[in-house]
Amino acid sequence: MALSKPAVNDCDELVPLAVWPCAQLPGCRQRFGRYVSESVRHPGKMLPELARRIVLAYSEPRDLVVDPMCGVGTTLVEAAALGRRCIGVDLADRWVRVTRANLRSALTSKQRKLAAVRRGDARRLAKCVKEWTGRVALIVASPPYACDAGVIDKRAWLSGGKLCDASTLNYSSDPDNLGHVRGETYRRAMAEVYTQCHAVLRPGGLLVTVTKNMRRNGRMVDLVSITIDAARVAGFGYLQHNIALHAAVRDGDLVARPSFWQFDQTRQARQAGLPLHLIAHEDVLVFIKPRVRNRG
Repeated sequence: MALSKPAVNDCDELVPLAVWPCAQLPGCRQRFGRYVSESVRHPGKMLPELARRIVLAYSEPRDLVVDPMCGVGTTLVEAAALGRRCIGVDLADRWVRVTRANLRSALTSKQRKLAAVRRGDARRLAKCVKEWTGRVALIVASPPYACDAGVIDKRAWLSGGKLCDASTLNYSSDPDNLGHVRGETYRRAMAEVYTQCHAVLRPGGLLVTVTKNMRRNGRMVDLVSITIDAARVAGFGYLQHNIALHAAVRDGDLVARPSFWQFDQTRQARQAGLPLHLIAHEDVLVFIKPRVRNRG
């Protein structure tokens, strides 16, 4: 049966836009002394300042925050530090272990009581957090990029080896991991994830996704549009769009901090006559689960 788009709410006609400077300090400085060193091996980790801004902007103390693809647990660390209860879910045992290590490293004993992480599939989120279904205030999701992602090993690449450490490629070697899906399969999988998010949120609860348009085989993968469409199909209203800068603001200018891979690909494209630019931001999309209106 084909799914139709739900009726949109008034917010969809004019979505507010904001710019968040989240990278005045680079990610390594933001994590230093708090997160364990193994965290850097994750190819899609969120900036702690970005997670903190999301939690502060879209939840209240003691609210329940869920991250269905929690990676190294950045959302959990920052949410618990701000007095929110939080649960993270991840399919990969490796990242569940790293998340637990980060909770021990970054939080006080009192804060750690607010946070928990479980192994599970975001496509089965309602089962993973079944005791909290309908009571979650905020879901923070950082979905995979629908293209190859890995931690760059520049030294190995310059020596004739592979560009990325194979152990970090696409988040996991498990083919069932969402990091491996592409194209239409990716669209269907993410629609399934957001349907699960809709089920566990309370009425009026918020889904905040952190994504970034990427390039695959030289073409842009428009993850923003894919995410908006999938969230709407799941029943969400599109509420707000924030631009989270990955560049520092210095004297009115943006100072980009591209990865070696991004810089090299952009340089090559420009030498070939293609006017590509460095990607210096992520898109933070905010969706709301509509409240049930009384009829009559």
